[in-house]
Amino acid sequence: MMNTLPSTRLTSFPAMAADSPLPPQAASHALDNMSASTLLSLLESATTYQRDFVERSVLFWDVLRRRANNMIEHENAGLPPLLNFKYELLLDGRQFERPANYALLRITQAGDVCWDDCVDPEKPPVIVLDPRAGHGPGLGGFKRDSEVGVALHTGHPVYFVVFFPEPCPHQKIADVLDVLKVFVARVAELHGGRKPILYGNCQAGWAVTLLSAASPGLPGPVVLNGSPLSYWSGEPGINPMRIMAGFGGGVWLAHFLSDLNRGRFDGAWLVQNFEMLKPGNAIWDKYAKLFGEIDTEQERFLDFERWWNGFYRLSTEEIVAISEDLFIGNRLEQGNFRLDSESTVDLKRITNPLVVFASYGDNITPPHQALGWIPAVYGNTDALKSAGQRIVYLTNPHVGHLGIFVSASVARLEHRAILEHLDRIQALPPGLYEMKIENPTHDPDCRKDQYTVHFEPRSVEQVRFEYPEQAFARVQEISEHFEGIYRAVFSPWVKALATPWLSSWLHWMHPMRVKTYMWSEAFLPWMHVISAWADAIRCNRTAAPPELPFKDAERSVAADVSAFWETARKVRDAAQERAFKELYVN
Repeated sequence: MMNTLPSTRLTSFPAMAADSPLPPQAASHALDNMSASTLLSLLESATTYQRDFVERSVLFWDVLRRRANNMIEHENAGLPPLLNFKYELLLDGRQFERPANYALLRITQAGDVCWDDCVDPEKPPVIVLDPRAGHGPGLGGFKRDSEVGVALHTGHPVYFVVFFPEPCPHQKIADVLDVLKVFVARVAELHGGRKPILYGNCQAGWAVTLLSAASPGLPGPVVLNGSPLSYWSGEPGINPMRIMAGFGGGVWLAHFLSDLNRGRFDGAWLVQNFEMLKPGNAIWDKYAKLFGEIDTEQERFLDFERWWNGFYRLSTEEIVAISEDLFIGNRLEQGNFRLDSESTVDLKRITNPLVVFASYGDNITPPHQALGWIPAVYGNTDALKSAGQRIVYLTNPHVGHLGIFVSASVARLEHRAILEHLDRIQALPPGLYEMKIENPTHDPDCRKDQYTVHFEPRSVEQVRFEYPEQAFARVQEISEHFEGIYRAVFSPWVKALATPWLSSWLHWMHPMRVKTYMWSEAFLPWMHVISAWADAIRCNRTAAPPELPFKDAERSVAADVSAFWETARKVRDAAQERAFKELYVN
């Protein structure tokens, strides 16, 4: 009301003057009143905004304090999986003959709804696998509207594969696959031999793909969500992670960090790489959003950050194989991924249907990396059909990498549509198809006939993406050269110098941890004052109206800073692409 008062006087005064001219003294008096009213309104707005700004500032720093305490509490509790569903432990891979730090969970309850109330025993079971990419498990069941939630809602028995923070000593990818084979066989046994549907999220996608190729016929349909299988592919200037090995010498650096940490690679390094893809979001955007919407954003921010700052480890053997054979070597699509010294994996051996879900808004695993392996493996459409394989792909135009797994709207639409039409997918003739959803709905309680799905045939040539293959092959050669030198000459010395004290110091002094836990009152005692002040503010919070002019100015400044960081990122990525081209292409 106070903001509209000055404008009302401004519009009414000239009209009044035109209809019935005022004496000069009366007009001057009206102008003085208008100026005083405008000034009073401005002062009231400034006072309201100032109070709101101070309150939001205190609440903002208190959220950072709570995030730090959450991180420390989560670490002290052993970093348990962050599932929003009740579960029971069925199998612990650490107890197997060839141990791996994986476990099989059975989802038993979703809120107040138990297993028997929502599960149809005639439907095939679903096994969700989360990626070991630095974070802990939980993405696929992070909230009710998730892959786990949608599978339960549509009547499927649901199982979840988790992993523990520490790998087993000298754990290898082959050990992990052996454990996963036992898990899949056990779930099939519990459901009368029905082959389970495997959901592979991000890095877990290549794991279930390897499993399908190494044990043909064991799993049922496989859904690959944002899963990279063609690591050299991508769009210049948009997917910079694929070229980063060309500037660090390759796999030796990951090997060195693992040796320093006594045979374990800290996942915080991987998460730091993810943040550097979009530094503006890590440094500014997410905090600006929290500050600007502090009354509604706190819990969402804290829930996500609890997962984002829970860092898990991989063994030296795992990180070296992943980096050398997948990210740098790109051996998976070439059919020479080495499980051990005697066997390799050929994706042509896969017989179960594959559903590939990717997004053009994903700068970590774009459709190029999710689909580019198909022409590399099969060559052409006739070869795919001759192999008797069915591959269906589905793309989203804008959702980001994490949104593929955690977005409620994606769970209610794409993931639901996939599960509800798997029977049709399995009945398709061999070939490549694009899945199209018409009349989409995000209502979790909608009927299947309220939206339609059809499958359009595609040729393998349509998902062929060009990239400078020889340049990436040269990066691979350089990586193998440096890794050979490091392994033979330096690795024994680094291992000899690594101590438990050094390992602990590297753990707690990693920048990804320091920037988070430093705001806890355990490290900054004066944060107790912030905590008490924040409690008092919550009891008597006075939020400024969003239409306040000063808040408009604040949002404008925040948008300008965000635009600056985005421009800086684009300039950096373009410079890296040019440098990579000069080093390895020209």
